[in-house]
Order: sequence, then C-alpha cells, then structure tokens
Amino acid sequence: METTGTPDTAVPGIADAAVPVGVERLIDVPGLRNLRDAGGFATADGGRVREGLLFRSGSLGDLGPEGARQLAGLDLNTVVDLRSEPELVHWPDQRHGLSYTAVSLPTLPPFEDTASGDPNAAADQADRGLDPAEPGAADPGLRQMYVFMAEVAGPPIAAFVRRLLEPGALPALVHCAVGKDRTGITVAVLLSALGVAEADITDDYLVSNAGLGLLGEPVHYLDENGVDRISRPVHPELLTLFLERTVGHHGSAEAFLRHHGVTDAELRRLRELLTRPV
Repeated sequence: METTGTPDTAVPGIADAAVPVGVERLIDVPGLRNLRDAGGFATADGGRVREGLLFRSGSLGDLGPEGARQLAGLDLNTVVDLRSEPELVHWPDQRHGLSYTAVSLPTLPPFEDTASGDPNAAADQADRGLDPAEPGAADPGLRQMYVFMAEVAGPPIAAFVRRLLEPGALPALVHCAVGKDRTGITVAVLLSALGVAEADITDDYLVSNAGLGLLGEPVHYLDENGVDRISRPVHPELLTLFLERTVGHHGSAEAFLRHHGVTDAELRRLRELLTRPV
C-alpha cells in the first residue's frame, strides 16, 4: 500500500491553501476511498496515539480482489460499519477472502422520506426551503444534520469505544458510506477522549475532502433508489457544531462517553491500548 502523492501532485488545479493538512496520510487501496490511519497524533499528557491500530475509510462495497490483497496488509481483526441497515443491504462490504469480525453499529436511524440513514440524502431534503449557506460555508441542511447527529449518535459512539476494548478487536477499521460525516464525528470523539487537541482532530476530519475529491465542487452520486444526491465537503464549523453540542455540553469527551455508559475503567483501558509515551 502507498500513501497518496504530495498535495501539489495529488490534487492538481487546487490551490495549496485548499489542500487539507495531513493529506499525505491517505492510503491508496483500489476500491476503498478515504482510507487513513487514525493514529499518530500527540496527546495532552505528552504521549501519542498509536499507529497501526485504528483506521478509518469509506465502505468496502467497491473493494475488489487487488484492493483486498492490499488491505490484508493492515491485519484487520474488526471492521465497524456505521451505516444503516438499508445501506448495508444495498451496498454490502466485499471481503474477497479477508478474515475479520464485522460489527454493525448504525450511527443514525433511517430518516423520514429517505430509504437510509445517509446524511447527504437527509441534507438534500433539509436544504429545501432553507436560506443558502454563506459562500464557503457548510450547506444549511448538512449543519442541521450535524445537530441531529449530536442528539442521537452518543449510544453508537459509546458502543464503538467498547467494541475496540474487546479482546483481539485491534487492529480495527471504522467506516460509513464515504468516511466523512458519521465516521468523522465518531473518530473525533475518540481522539478527544484520548487527549488529542481539537486543532489536530479538525485537521484529520478535513482530510476527507481530499480523500473523496471534494476540494472543488460537490460530487453527485446515485443512492440505492437511483435518486441523484450530492456528496458535500466537510467544513470545520460542522465538527465544531457537533463537538459543542456533545463534548462541550458534557464538559469533556470522557464525560460525554460516561453519560452514554462507558466506565472510568474502560476509558483507562482505552488510553492504555491506543496511546503510548513518546
């Protein structure tokens, strides 16, 4: 496996200022979008998040034999899928001989008048009748979606944390449809609980725009019903909005996870497993 090229060669035609910090961390695996290691970040206690234990990406629905062969190099024991049941039915992950435990932890319920829990589909509908976003800002519908995720995503995020603590669960991969919204908030809470600075968490979150080719115009795609949808870029304000309504409301990521049932002993074990002294 290889990481993507340097920003000026990986995304020609895009101004350097638009290229997210950390784009070189993207791992190129055929058929798997937006793959990268969630480790390597400094923590507040002077440690560092271990690399090679937790990865994030889009779904494995387009993974082919060659991609699976390369992905095998990560030695994954667990793949956590944050998508809704309708998404899993229409776009099942492809294994091609990969051996891992598949875990379904839907972040969101299916939305009214949509067939899945896809934030982009819901945002399309939420945008109707709303004022346009400021230039360069997130779409109003997507902002509304992040407010909704702050209300409902606590239990599955807590369940995700607990799953990582299961014997033999690591290395693990967590993904949703494209690995930017549901995966973004899940990894953000985890990194915050490990003591990673919000600036580094935001930088990692924004790498998805490069990983998905969203540094320019939004990308159109067909959902499971053949409806044209828009995959929107992520913006710092979206993550800030989510964290203010979850981590900020409870005082810390640890307190947010405790509120949803994660124990102090589990939080200590999480830090033991996923961080190391420098």
